[in-house]
Amino acid sequence: MSKYMNKPIMPITMRFAAHCTVAFLAFSVSAASAATLSRSMDVKGSPSAVWSAIGPFCAIKEWLPPVGACIEDGKSPPTRTLVTKDGKAAFVETQTARNDAEFSYSYAFLSSPLPVTNYTSTIKVTAKGDGFSTITWTGSYTPDQGKEKAASEALNGVYEAGLAEIKARLAK
Repeated sequence: MSKYMNKPIMPITMRFAAHCTVAFLAFSVSAASAATLSRSMDVKGSPSAVWSAIGPFCAIKEWLPPVGACIEDGKSPPTRTLVTKDGKAAFVETQTARNDAEFSYSYAFLSSPLPVTNYTSTIKVTAKGDGFSTITWTGSYTPDQGKEKAASEALNGVYEAGLAEIKARLAK
């Protein structure tokens, strides 16, 4: 009989299983980690003036260059469908929060051609002073595995293009 035969193997097996479980969970969490982004821009105008230009839920078609059409369903909370100018892509978004007194709204993707899930975003206008306001557009999302760079580049490009267009329109 071997000297190891009388040793209990269960505690070793359980420790090994626990280590494997922890390693698996750590890998699972890192593979599906949420990403965040935030862009801000100072624009000419009081918060109420800026909000009147960008606050209506479908006003996005006026200031987000790729958007050709915005169709709002009229429900509460509203859902909008954004169709790109070339007609090749559509986004369905629902408003998740709105505070006109604080010049902000939040929304989430219901469907999107972008390689992301769990996308939520908030647009907020705050007073900067001297006739200027700051628009802050923040978002969080989970990029599809292997598409992290594409998701980041696409969303950063959208935020930057939208804010630049708002600034240009309000400067007139």
